[in-house]
Formats: sequence, structure tokens, C-alpha cells
Amino acid sequence: MTAARSTRQRDVIARVLHDAEGPLAVAEVLARARSDLPALGVATVYRTLKLLTEQGRIHPVTLDGETRYEPSGKGHHHHFSCTACGRVFTLHTCPVSLPRGTVYPGGFVVESHEVTLYGRCPTCAQTGAPAR
Repeated sequence: MTAARSTRQRDVIARVLHDAEGPLAVAEVLARARSDLPALGVATVYRTLKLLTEQGRIHPVTLDGETRYEPSGKGHHHHFSCTACGRVFTLHTCPVSLPRGTVYPGGFVVESHEVTLYGRCPTCAQTGAPAR
């Protein structure tokens, strides 16, 4: 019974991450997964995130000092962090044209880049929600 429960937990957590509009923090994964698994504990979420990361199915993203998780294989993309509701969204277009190998002023050679935009998501912008 334990192995089946464990597999169901992994499946639910993987689905939660796959269905999310952007990378999720542990607390968000736990809250969303509990809709299917009400008894799910935070330790199980941490163990499952570690396992899925080791398997290469997901990877951690650090935004504002907080580790979030998203599915692997999304290719080059960036994030938008809503200053009102706190949700993080995946942006599918790159706002920066800075290809690998570009020599940045001062002799810095670009290998990759990450961009996080901050502002209000469409819902918060429409409702006029204030920044946190």
C-alpha cells in the first residue's frame, strides 16, 4: 500500500507543477496537491520535489531568494512576478536579445541569462489590487 500511495503522491505533485502557470513554491505545491490528497504532508512534498529534481523531471528556480519548482524541458523562458498577489508566471517570449557568446562591455562573456519582470498580473491590474 505504501508504494501505491507514494506513486499517487508523485503523480499528483508532478501534475500540479505541470498545470501551473509558472514555478511554484513548496507551500503552493502543498496547497494545490491537497485538493486531491488532503492528508498530504509538507515532508512528503519536499521528498517528492527532491526525487523529481534528481530524475530531471523538474528543476528549481530561485526568485527573490525563494526556491520554486517548475517542469524541465520548457526551453528558454523568463518569469513575471506579480507584486500584488505574489503569483509567478512563465513568460514564453524573451524581452532581452543577448545571445550566448555576446561580449558585454567590460569583457564579460555571456553564457546565459535570466530575467524576472515585476508588476501586476492581468487580474490584479484589472482589479486595481495594490502592491504588497
